[in-house]
Amino acid sequence: MNRPIDQFDLVAFDADDTLWRSEDSFDAAHRKFNELVQPHAPTGIDVLDALHAIERTDVSVSGYGVKAFTISMIRAAISITDGNVPVSVVGELTDLGFGMLTEPVQLLAHVPEVLDVVGAAKPLVLITKGDLVHQTRKVTTSGLQHHFGEVEIVLEKDPETYAHIFERMGVAPERVCMVGNSVRSDILPVMALGGHAVHIPYHLTWELERVDDHDEDVTELESISELPRWLGL
Repeated sequence: MNRPIDQFDLVAFDADDTLWRSEDSFDAAHRKFNELVQPHAPTGIDVLDALHAIERTDVSVSGYGVKAFTISMIRAAISITDGNVPVSVVGELTDLGFGMLTEPVQLLAHVPEVLDVVGAAKPLVLITKGDLVHQTRKVTTSGLQHHFGEVEIVLEKDPETYAHIFERMGVAPERVCMVGNSVRSDILPVMALGGHAVHIPYHLTWELERVDDHDEDVTELESISELPRWLGL
């Protein structure tokens, strides 16, 4: 019997919003930022649009993750209010970021059992981007680390990064299946290398991860619980 899993030597998983919740915290932080900063902003300023613009500018310097986001919030608050944001608000934004760094990992439904089933058939690797310290903490406290032969925490998810990982692991890209929630970071870069990818959408998508138009025919599942059956397991 020919199964889809047989065409792969490796199954790779994204972490944030694929295995556990992440964007929910950022979404709540954006709403809190709006609540704290809007009263001090000039009339007619959309503070969330301004924050998103600064996030886009900062990412090339500070990278991804909560620490980078916290810096962007503070920079945006100062810029939007022309330096008139109260120190108390800056303090609340700092505390908000620190709280995000220390909150417990919340696994998504069906994740442990899916990793059990897929991992019994093929080697698994975890590929996530963001701050090394924070992402490592999430991996080690998630209870999922034992499922993965390797954990890769990278600065960016682009074709060059994936190609380096697969080459170092001795696996041809076309023998890899990548599973993730972000079309921009998890799906298109792997497909650009000739690899396979499965998109499992999350109900929230960060502004910088959105892709409106692409030409690829992307495999999409409603839930990670559908992955074993899709693989023929």
